[in-house]
Amino acid sequence: MQLSLHRLVPIPLKNKIDLKGSAIWKEEITFKENEHVFVRAPSGTGKTTLVHILYNMRTDYEGTVQWGTETLTGIDSDTLSQLRTKKLSIIFQDMRLFPELSTWENLDIKRRLTHTVTLEEVDSWLERLGIRDKKDALARTLSYGEQQRVAIIRALLQPFEWLLMDEPFSHLDHANIDKARKLIIEVVEKHKAGMILADLDENNYFPYTQTLVL
Repeated sequence: MQLSLHRLVPIPLKNKIDLKGSAIWKEEITFKENEHVFVRAPSGTGKTTLVHILYNMRTDYEGTVQWGTETLTGIDSDTLSQLRTKKLSIIFQDMRLFPELSTWENLDIKRRLTHTVTLEEVDSWLERLGIRDKKDALARTLSYGEQQRVAIIRALLQPFEWLLMDEPFSHLDHANIDKARKLIIEVVEKHKAGMILADLDENNYFPYTQTLVL
């Protein structure tokens, strides 16, 4: 599934965008299947806005966004739900865990909905990312780094053709970034999927096929 942006402009940023150049806003952009895209987004340029628009969490924009043949403007709720369940997954910058549920409960909700990953695989991923001992801890008691690792695992517990990531490693040290990066690469390759990572600074977390400056 291709992702296409046609002359996209977030309305809250319209005046600011008019004053500066961008490789994405107001452009014709197509992200092809299996691409690994890095969007470098200096502060204030709309990094999280872009990720939320791509996931259809925001509709306050001009232009159009297409998931394959589906145009997001006016998409019906059933189609949107199916596409999010089978075609796109997301790692939010603010994690968005259920604070009063445990680590395991946050993950098992997604696992039971998608039936993509076994209990044993989830357990092994927790071990690989160093948070297996936090399975029964409430999400609200976890450190930001621990929450981020739970959010990463949760995003991988479903089928997807695209993985959207908004500063996915912002609370992790180098060792834990490397563990999470390797797991993401493994699952993305398994699904033959593409990825779009938006971050403030340049990085070499993944072998990107293209880099765009927002």
